[in-house]
Amino acid sequence: MLPSLFISHGSPMLALTPGLAHDFLRKLGPTLSPKAIVVVSAHWASERLQVSTSARPETIHDFGGFPRALFECQYPAPGEPELAMRLARTLNAVPVERGLDHGAWVPLSLMFPAADVPVVSLSLPVTWSNRELVALGEKLAKLREEGVLFIGSGSLTHNLAEMQAQGTPMPAWVGEFSDWIHEKLTSGERTALFEWEAAPQARRNHPTPEHFQPLLVALGAGGEASRIHHSIEHGVLAMDVYAFA
Repeated sequence: MLPSLFISHGSPMLALTPGLAHDFLRKLGPTLSPKAIVVVSAHWASERLQVSTSARPETIHDFGGFPRALFECQYPAPGEPELAMRLARTLNAVPVERGLDHGAWVPLSLMFPAADVPVVSLSLPVTWSNRELVALGEKLAKLREEGVLFIGSGSLTHNLAEMQAQGTPMPAWVGEFSDWIHEKLTSGERTALFEWEAAPQARRNHPTPEHFQPLLVALGAGGEASRIHHSIEHGVLAMDVYAFA
């Protein structure tokens, strides 16, 4: 059975710039053979849960200030309207037509570059409690038995105001937070994640919570946690990937 995944997507330039995280995602994709993908991205925030029923989701370039080559990137993966409508009924989600934001298409373009696996986007209901986000994942867990890959796309740490030059060593405050999360996840202390905001340096690593919240959905959708990738970009962006098998 496929795992659920939490992927740190970092900067949109991840799509074009070789590096440890870029190379890892390129190697990870071929180890998986999903029939479809359901993704929750930090970049589709909503109050009420929504699901995209688009048959041909557009590639959304929801960023600015990057090279032209990034805006020329397209990820023409098909949607899966039937699966989307089933999720709308099961989860009491609002069906809408929406494309793939960069939190979805950037990692998918590395993992499945042929863009031949159908993708359904779920919004991130940012007003929900941590427990409710984990419970949302639990409702998605059975999809894994059908060959559907669930991905929560965010960032283990996400303080863009403190970004440094590429190659800058990781400061202690980033390590304290990422080590705490790793310990709680791999020791099975799920309930500690319900209060992750109390973790060491949590607020400094996440001035706003939306890039951490997809991890909670992925946690609910899977089982035992393992960190399958760890690297740092720009000093403060932990590019960790967790599999929940």
